[in-house]
Amino acid sequence: MTLDTIIEFQDCTIIQKDTLILSDVSFTVSRGEFVYLIGKVGSGKTSVIKTINAQIPLEKGKATVAGFNLRDIRKKQIPHLRRKLGIVFQDFQLLTDRSVQENLEFVLLSTGWKLKKAIDERIGEVLERVGLGYKGYKMPHQLSGGEQQRVVIARALLNEPEIILADEPTGNLDPETSEEIIQILRSISRNGRAVVMATHNYTLLKKFTARTLKCDDGKITEVDHGAEIDFAALSD
Repeated sequence: MTLDTIIEFQDCTIIQKDTLILSDVSFTVSRGEFVYLIGKVGSGKTSVIKTINAQIPLEKGKATVAGFNLRDIRKKQIPHLRRKLGIVFQDFQLLTDRSVQENLEFVLLSTGWKLKKAIDERIGEVLERVGLGYKGYKMPHQLSGGEQQRVVIARALLNEPEIILADEPTGNLDPETSEEIIQILRSISRNGRAVVMATHNYTLLKKFTARTLKCDDGKITEVDHGAEIDFAALSD
């Protein structure tokens, strides 16, 4: 592992509920790198993200994420690993009975922030970062889908994570809004965070090219940028 490597998998086997999902998984992701993770439904994309996040235990191989060894990680260490990760979900998972401000306050309070001034300043910073500087008072149902996803990205950034894991973040959004979201995620990577984005949105992938890992037939392979991707073969 080099100093710039933030995720490294070596000869890993990913198993979920006694079912083999992927084998011989080897890849690295560097700080500041934006990486797509593509493949059909059920090919293992979400399982890779859940393994990085220590939701799925790694039973075979070697993997290091943000300095944590996934084979040897203890239960009490997992919250510390997850503070180095920001998660962006397809279905938002916002608390619908609380305002945007209260959603973000909840995260900070639950991760040890105590001073109201510091909390308010940090929330202001991340909302400004995603273009929602004046929407903290809004309830989630008052926001468009794209605005809700911006809140989710802001939430993911709260504790200055080293890695952003985005699982189909544009899955519920229209094409124009999807482009806005991916531009935000790419900007985040340019500021030094690794971003791993699982996606089916091959229109975006073709328009905003980046390093691409493909889950297919129980393996992960790197897509040759000089070759054409068979997008039809990867569709649902």
